[in-house]
Amino acid sequence: MRRIVLRHLLLAALPLVLGLAAGHGFWLTQKQSCSRLVGPLFSAKCHGRQLEYQSLFQTVGTATGSLLAALVGSWLELRRRRAVQQPDPTGESS
Repeated sequence: MRRIVLRHLLLAALPLVLGLAAGHGFWLTQKQSCSRLVGPLFSAKCHGRQLEYQSLFQTVGTATGSLLAALVGSWLELRRRRAVQQPDPTGESS
């Protein structure tokens, strides 16, 4: 029972983890300050654009995590159904 709950918890947390990892990965690649990149006049616009891109990366990471969780969850359910299904005594599958 605990194993099943843990499995479901990990599958539910997968989109969140991938979304946060994608946002953090984008932040690590954009460590330079905007004022150094474009100057003080356009630094506010640059920062806003960076936040837009970071939220886009988080959205794509979350969508990827959701897709991955759905695929893994359906694969695990299919595997469980095959394990639970008893073979027919006559040898024919139903």
